[in-house]
Amino acid sequence: MTELQAGLAIKDWPVEDRPRERLMKRGVQTLSDSELLALLIRTGDASQGKNALEITRALLRHVGGLHRLADRNIRELCLVRGVGPVKAAQIAAAVEIGRRLEAPPLDRVSFISSTDVAQYFIPRLRDLHKEVFMVLLLDARNCLIRGVTISVGSLTASIVHPREVFKPAILDSAASVIFIHNHPSGDPTPSQDDLKITSQLVEAGRMIDIRVLDHIIIGRGSFTSLAGKGFI
Repeated sequence: MTELQAGLAIKDWPVEDRPRERLMKRGVQTLSDSELLALLIRTGDASQGKNALEITRALLRHVGGLHRLADRNIRELCLVRGVGPVKAAQIAAAVEIGRRLEAPPLDRVSFISSTDVAQYFIPRLRDLHKEVFMVLLLDARNCLIRGVTISVGSLTASIVHPREVFKPAILDSAASVIFIHNHPSGDPTPSQDDLKITSQLVEAGRMIDIRVLDHIIIGRGSFTSLAGKGFI
C-alpha cells in the first residue's frame, strides 16, 4: 500500500494492486499477512478514514504478529479501532480453521503411544483460554472408536464426574480410555486436583472394567503423561 492509497477504499486502488486480484492472478502465497486478513474482514472503518488493509496492519501491530492471533480472544481483538465483533468473529473463525487443518480428523489417526496422542492434540488445545477435558474411547485392540468432550471450564471433581466421563465409554462398549485436558497457562505440570481426579477416575474404571490407559495434560508446546510419570 502506497502513501497515495492510504485512506482509499481498496476497491478504488489500481486493479493490479488489489489483494484479491493479486491472489487470483499470482497465488495466495504472494500476499502479506495483513493483506490476507484484509480479505477476511473486507471493509475498513469510514469513521477513521481507514481501509481494510490499514485496519489489519494496526491489528497485527497490536497483537504482535500473525502467529499471536491465536492467543487473543474476540474481546481483545475488538480493542483495535475498526475491528468490531463481526470482524473479530471472522478472524477467530479463520484461526480455528487453521488450527483444525493442522491436525487430521480423529478417525484417520493411529495412536500408538502417549506421544502420538499429545502431538495430535497440542495444536488443537494449546491456545485455548479454558480447560477442555476429553476422553478417547478405545476398543479391545486399542483402536480409536471416537473422542468425546466431557467438559469446558476449570477442572473440578464436580465437573469431571465419573458418571459423565464413563457414560459414552459404556454406550460405545469401549474397553479402555485415555483422558486429555489442557492447561491454559501453558504449563502441563499436573496439579493436585489433576492427580486427585485421575485417581478417582482410574478407580471408577476398575469397578466397571474399563481400563484407564493414560491422562495426558497439554501445555503450550509440551505435555505430561500421568501414566508415564507413574500416576496410573
